[in-house]
Amino acid sequence: MCIFCKIINNEIPSNIVLENEDFLAFHDINPKAPIHILAIPKIHVESFNEVSPETMKKMTTFMQNVAKEVGVKKSGYRVVTNVGENGAQEVKHLHFHILGGAKLAWSHLSDADPRNMI
Repeated sequence: MCIFCKIINNEIPSNIVLENEDFLAFHDINPKAPIHILAIPKIHVESFNEVSPETMKKMTTFMQNVAKEVGVKKSGYRVVTNVGENGAQEVKHLHFHILGGAKLAWSHLSDADPRNMI
């Protein structure tokens, strides 16, 4: 069982922001912004590659509600998901990072040299 499934099953504590019958949002333990929330489906889906359009439709509304709940809806925020090894996905359970609370830089991509890309 993956770490996010354990969080969903209350086997591991989390700092919950918002929850409904299908999704859970909680604070990231290693924040990269003043506000860094993870939003996950309660069913195990490995990555964005496997998620159904129906789940994404509901998850989109859920993430918009999370942004409102944490106060970044009007000021702006970033939603990111990592897919696979090259996408830096560390936990094999679909999750979206909702980042905000400051003007966010995009500098972490600056070391990617397009000439080295396939």
